[in-house]
Amino acid sequence: MASHTDVLIVGAGPAGVAAALTARRNGLAVCVIDKATFPRDKCCGDGLTTGALRLLDTLGLRPETVPSWRTCRDVTLRSPSGRLVDLQLPGKGQFAAIASRFDLDAALVRHARAHHVDVRDGIGFVGIERATGDDASRAHRVTTTDGEIDARVVIAADGMWSPVRKALEPDREPYLGEWHALRQYATNVSGTASRRLYVWFEPDLLPGYAWSFPLADGRVNLGFGILRGATQKVGDMKSLWRDVLQREHVRDALGDGANIDDKVSAWPIPARVTSSALSIDGVLFVGDAARATDVLTGEGIGQALLSGMLAGGAASQAEPASAYRHAMRRHFFADHRMSAVLGRILSNEFLARGALRVVDGGAWRREKFARWMFEDEPRASAFTPRRWHRDYLSLPGAY
Repeated sequence: MASHTDVLIVGAGPAGVAAALTARRNGLAVCVIDKATFPRDKCCGDGLTTGALRLLDTLGLRPETVPSWRTCRDVTLRSPSGRLVDLQLPGKGQFAAIASRFDLDAALVRHARAHHVDVRDGIGFVGIERATGDDASRAHRVTTTDGEIDARVVIAADGMWSPVRKALEPDREPYLGEWHALRQYATNVSGTASRRLYVWFEPDLLPGYAWSFPLADGRVNLGFGILRGATQKVGDMKSLWRDVLQREHVRDALGDGANIDDKVSAWPIPARVTSSALSIDGVLFVGDAARATDVLTGEGIGQALLSGMLAGGAASQAEPASAYRHAMRRHFFADHRMSAVLGRILSNEFLARGALRVVDGGAWRREKFARWMFEDEPRASAFTPRRWHRDYLSLPGAY
C-alpha cells in the first residue's frame, strides 16, 4: 500500500528544503526524497548573495552549521578595459558569503530534519500519476525506488533536467539552458583572492565573466560562465579556461604557488522562468526545475530558495498551482526581464566598460551598486513601485 503525506517534494537541494520548511511551518506533513545521499557535491560557484542570505536567515539556518561558510565584504570587479573597481559591502550584517554546496546542502537537510521534515535521501523518483478515487488529499501517486507515496501536492525540485517534468511531458524537446559554467577549486592561494571576491569581465567572455570566491577552509572557488550561442562554444570551455588561468591579472590575484585541483566540473544553467511551465497537472516546479536562475549573473541559490518558499506557501492553499503561478509572476518576472535587458548591455564591450566607469564614480555609487549587484533588493525593484520602501538599499544585512 502507498504511504500518504500532504506534500511530497522530489529533490533535497536548497529549493526542495525551502519548500519543505515553509510547508511544515504551515502545519502540513511533508516528505522529501532525493536519489543522492547527503552530503554530496553539487556543481556551483558556491556564492551566496544578500538575497539568498536573507532567505536562509528567514528559514533559520545558522552559518556556524556550515563548515566552509565565509563572509566576504571586499569585492573587485575588472572591466574589459582592465580597469579595477574595488567595492566594499557594509559591515552591519552579512551581504555576501561563500559556502560549498557539499556543506550547505547537507546543513539544510539536517536543519529540515531537526524541524520534523521527513527527508529520505538515497531514494529516487520513478514515476508519477493521478491517484485513483475522489480523495483530493491523495491527488498524486509517486512511485519511488522505495515504494509508492500519495500526496495532495507534489513539488519538483529535481534540477534542470527534472525527471518529474520529463515524466509529465515525455515528448518535449530537450532543454540545454541559457548559460554554461565551469568550476575548479584552488588551494594555497596567497594573493588577494584568498580574502577578496573577484569578478573578471573578460572581453572574450562577455556577457559572461570569470570569478574567484574565497572559502573559509582555505580553498577558492574559481570558474567562468558563457552564454550559450554567444562567441565562445561550450565544447571549447576547457581549453578557454586554461587560457584564462594563465592571464596575468588572474595569476596575480591567486598568488605564486596556488594549486589548482585536477577535477573540473561543468554544468548548464537554466534561466527561462518567464516562458517555462511552472506547474503541470497540479505539480509545482521550483529552482532549476522551474528554470529560475538569474539570466544576468547565473546565480541560482537565492532564486531556488525563493521559489521553494513560494511553492511551500502555495501548498496550503485551496488551488496550489494557481497560487504558485501567481506568486512566481509577482516575484520573478519583472526581475527576469530586467536581467535580460542588462545582459544585452553587458554583451557589448563598450557599454560594459562604460557601465563600470559610471559605477566607479564615488563611494556612494560603489556602495549602492555593490548592494544592488548582490541582490540586496530584487533586480527590478526600482521599476516596480509596490516594492518601494523608505530603507531601499540601506537595510542591515542578514544575520
